Amino acid sequence: MNMKSFLINISIAAAVALSMSSCEDFLTREPTNSVPASSYFATENDLKLYCNGLIESYLPSFTSVALNGEDSYSDLVATKSGSDFYHPGLWNASKQTGWSSGNFSFIRSCNYMLDNMGRAKGKVTDDIYNHYEGVARFWRAYGHFSKVMQYGNTPWLDHVLQKDDSILYVKRDDREYVMHKVLEDMDFAATNCLATPLYFTSGRTSVNKWVVLAYKARLCLFEAAYRKYHSTNPSTGEPWNNKYESADDFYNECISACEEIMKSGVFKLHNTGKPQTDFSELFKSETIPTDEVIWSRQASEEMSVTHNVTWYFRSATYGQKYSPTKDLVDMFLTLDGTPIETDEVSVSDEFTNRDWRLCQTVSGPGYTYTPLTGTAILRGPDFSCCIVGYEFNKWCIDNALNYSSSLSNNSVPILRYGEVLLDYAEAKAETGGMTEEIWAETIGALRQRAGVTNVYPGSAGYKKDTFLSDYYKVEGQTPLSDLLLEIRRERVTELCYENGTRGSDLKRWALGSFIAKRYNNQGWRGIYLTADEVKKGFKINGYDYTISTKTTSTSYALANSGADATWSLSKGSYGYLIYNYKLEWADKMYLDPIPKTAFPLNENLDQNFGWN
Repeated sequence: MNMKSFLINISIAAAVALSMSSCEDFLTREPTNSVPASSYFATENDLKLYCNGLIESYLPSFTSVALNGEDSYSDLVATKSGSDFYHPGLWNASKQTGWSSGNFSFIRSCNYMLDNMGRAKGKVTDDIYNHYEGVARFWRAYGHFSKVMQYGNTPWLDHVLQKDDSILYVKRDDREYVMHKVLEDMDFAATNCLATPLYFTSGRTSVNKWVVLAYKARLCLFEAAYRKYHSTNPSTGEPWNNKYESADDFYNECISACEEIMKSGVFKLHNTGKPQTDFSELFKSETIPTDEVIWSRQASEEMSVTHNVTWYFRSATYGQKYSPTKDLVDMFLTLDGTPIETDEVSVSDEFTNRDWRLCQTVSGPGYTYTPLTGTAILRGPDFSCCIVGYEFNKWCIDNALNYSSSLSNNSVPILRYGEVLLDYAEAKAETGGMTEEIWAETIGALRQRAGVTNVYPGSAGYKKDTFLSDYYKVEGQTPLSDLLLEIRRERVTELCYENGTRGSDLKRWALGSFIAKRYNNQGWRGIYLTADEVKKGFKINGYDYTISTKTTSTSYALANSGADATWSLSKGSYGYLIYNYKLEWADKMYLDPIPKTAFPLNENLDQNFGWN
């Protein structure tokens, strides 16, 4: 496609041309016809429509937020077969995709605006012009950062190439240079993007100053930890060249972005004093809790904007039977701020006196759903759609109407204040700046919202958690401080199954091996069963569960063989229910391989270290 024919393709990029003043405008605005490039970008409305098209094209989808593969295929979530990427000997550059011109088209769209919007100068105010330049540069940084997370070294593209396929012939730039340019774009956007009512709407969809700062904090924390915990650039296997920002520089950039949000007073934790429900309202409401949510994907039953997230979690065939593990459940503290003493207890008992986020993330005693008859009843885990005896409920609208169709109408937060507090706490702890006062306004505030007593690590009431320290113990590495261990705990209990957080955390902390090892390499660890419960069956929420020759909603087939896709018990005749699926890890897997199909077209292209 040449420049003239590229035009703008407003019919795609801004087809739904969001007015942004309300959710209804977002959903019902009529498409705009394609407009020749020579006469476009000349007015404020042109800039707005094009930026709205970028949102329509690249705003994370409902499923990419709530069912991100980085979370689904992590150490803390069991799935029926695991990801092909982690299956022994299966993945290679021949199977990889993602390096065609189409995979870079979004960055091209951002550059197209930046290359052509100069004709609006003098026709709009400087503030408006700089805001929309900031929005385009935010999205360009967003697109490049996504490539860095997947491939490491990647081309930095700051102008439109003359042909769509020109990207196939350019060389990859060093990751450190690309992230330097990403940070430049983010800084410009954070300085110039506005947060006036036109851009800071109740739907929390448009890009504004707060969205930029929160996303900047996320990407800076990722890159800071990546530089600290990886001694080499995974693309090359060579030490970091340190020509640009260091790990500490990125930590400090994260801190400054968080501080600007925190000091603004615009956001706070969604906390009405009801720890049993406040957390869940962030994920099961059609109306966004605007006190905490910074950026969101808005649903609307009235406008028929619904999705299938609940269906994935409650279907025996539609998804991967995503299931919380015992290791995930064990991360949650008791209400007095101390760790559990033992996890060898019945699933009917282990939710008692626990962090209220546990029962708002994992279905436990008293959990209800509404069947087609319309009267709410207790719900127990369904072994036909979960693996190890636990079920997620964080994103689920537990009404049978949602179980077999795409009718979920809960909006999803992409960025929220809770994550900002976690990013700030981690960056402060990693740079030696954590204090008891900062702890209280970050980790302590999150725990208080969940009904958990705030106990500062090292204080008189603090109790070390041997499970947590053993979980993160890696041979040859210095043990983590109690501060960092507790922050890592909090990232699980607060951000579990949001935006791929767990998978990206493992990768930036150089803990990818956790994905494969899972409970001493036996498999995913689930509920605990006594010998008597194995023999006679067990009961959850009034439902009877037994071992059988086949899997049903209330039974599972115990093989004790350790073969793939089979259940066993950790102690032979009793213990933790283990679901095995052999997975592998190698350090090359911190990045995807460059697809084999890309190399015949580009003699300048190099493969990521280890994938040859």
